[in-house]
Parts: sequence; structure tokens; C-alpha cells
Amino acid sequence: MLRLVVALLLATALAGPLAAGRLPAAHAADWGQIRPGTSTKETVRARYGAPTRVDRTKEQGYELEDWVYEAAQAPVGMDRLVVHYGLLADGAFRPEVVRGFRLEPKRGSFNRKLIIDGWGSPDRQTQQDNEQVLLFREGLLVYLHEDGQARLMVFSLPQPLSKPAATPR
Repeated sequence: MLRLVVALLLATALAGPLAAGRLPAAHAADWGQIRPGTSTKETVRARYGAPTRVDRTKEQGYELEDWVYEAAQAPVGMDRLVVHYGLLADGAFRPEVVRGFRLEPKRGSFNRKLIIDGWGSPDRQTQQDNEQVLLFREGLLVYLHEDGQARLMVFSLPQPLSKPAATPR
């Protein structure tokens, strides 16, 4: 049932652009109407309500907040959603702006095929321990269990990718 709900949500998100005769651009840093660098505490609270808890830290003199949504407050298909606030851009610190966020999907909610269908082919793939890691320059990093199920999805601002180092011969 959960897989059906997630598939329907993805199909609905893609239906508009496809009906208009164009493929959607890959915006990996966008999920559930949260976009790093653009979304704010106000827009996230309007969409998801109050968080389960708020964790506050101080880094380089800046007050940062993480809003944690877990258990019944997590979005459908997720064990946890953590939204990171506080963005330093153009010399100004904006404490209300989303810096990034991470999703911890329930087992079976996201798999490799669903991720590639939704965000396109990754710009880079690697293996870390027993997990495959997919990296999208638009700002998505996905850790997959051995069976291809997503364990963790990290969304950030777009990331410039350096060329991989040449392998010595």
C-alpha cells in the first residue's frame, strides 16, 4: 500500500510537465515543496506543521536550527525528515532559510529505480562499505542498501562536481 501511495505521489508530480509535452528538469534539491536556499521556516511549517523537536547549535558564531519530524509527524513513507536552517549567502546570514534537509525513508518507500525515474541518472556513483552512493549535482546524495532500497537522502544547494581523478596505469 505504501509503495502505491509513493508511486502515485511521484506520478502526480511528473504529470503536469509531461502533459505539457516536456520532460521535467532535474531539481534534486527539491522534494515535498522544500527547496534549499529558497524555502523558509514559515513555508515548511505551513506544509508540515510544528516539528517533533528543534535542535539548536552554534557554528562559527551563527545560531543554527534543525527541525526534526519523526514517527507520526514524519511525511508519509518516511521514518524521519530533518530540515537544517541557517544559510550564509552573499555575505549575509539568513537564519530562517533552509540550508538543506535529509530524508530517512521507510524500507520500501524509495528504491534505485524510483530515484532514477524521478531525478534522472546520477552524475556520479560510488560504493561505500556495502552501500551504493548516488550523487546528483543538483544537490541530492542518496545512500542505497545492498538491495537497492534508499537508506538516506540528503538534499542541499547544487554542488559543483570536480572531475574524478585519473586512474594510474
